[in-house]
Amino acid sequence: MNMQIVGKTRLALTPLQNHWWNVPLYVTARGLTTSPMPTPDGQLLDIEFDFLSHAVVCRTSVGEVRKIELSARPVAEFFREYSTALAALGVHVGIDHMPVEVANPIRCDLDTVHCSYDQDAAWRFWRVLTIADTLFKRFSTNFYGKISPVHFFWGSFDLAVTRFNGKKAPPHPGADAIQAEAYSHEVISAGFWPGNGGYGRAAFYAYAAPVPESLKKVALQGKGVFDQTMGEFLLDYSDVQKTTDPSATVLEFLEETYSAAADAAHWDRASLDRNAE
Repeated sequence: MNMQIVGKTRLALTPLQNHWWNVPLYVTARGLTTSPMPTPDGQLLDIEFDFLSHAVVCRTSVGEVRKIELSARPVAEFFREYSTALAALGVHVGIDHMPVEVANPIRCDLDTVHCSYDQDAAWRFWRVLTIADTLFKRFSTNFYGKISPVHFFWGSFDLAVTRFNGKKAPPHPGADAIQAEAYSHEVISAGFWPGNGGYGRAAFYAYAAPVPESLKKVALQGKGVFDQTMGEFLLDYSDVQKTTDPSATVLEFLEETYSAAADAAHWDRASLDRNAE
């Protein structure tokens, strides 16, 4: 919930980019950052979740710094201290107080229900993200087409990288405004969930949108399976941990699922793939 507050600040301060690329956070050597954001008075502001010192660190381009402790306390209390810190930096920004993409949302300025913070769990989650971020960037090097940065979506709470073939997609079934923008064009995406996303356990995932019908019949040579219920490939994190070379296992999953999806969707791989030359 605290991350939603910071993420909504980024949404408010940055111009809209295709597929909401102006809203995610990015992995750093200490946690997750907004990257620099322009403020109304012409400064730059960046905000970082520091999972080594367990603080939210707000920095401006004129050298001012404010820190808010990450601890077990109500979201509403964090929100008040966060708002005070931004005001002290001369940053005044209005955000939507209602969390998105969560069940039973509570206004962040009124939320006294969510009040837990586990330092060890937060640190371990970030460490997994640093490894996944590195692997996704290695995976991204073999693609010439349009490709997203590796970024962390604070609403769906997953680290992801997405490839595009340049073609517009038909309307996404049942899409809201967020999904309509995200899936306006044909994509093949891969990412990591810490245990959400409908699967219930930590896992790497890969999917195509729209989903080619033949993809449901693909049996991977390496680790991972196509989940018929969720309509995407899943690689359970616990299965990765059991292998002798976890990084190679994940990279094989990413490459194999991309190839399967790209072939099933008839992507022009001769033009899009580096290794196709």
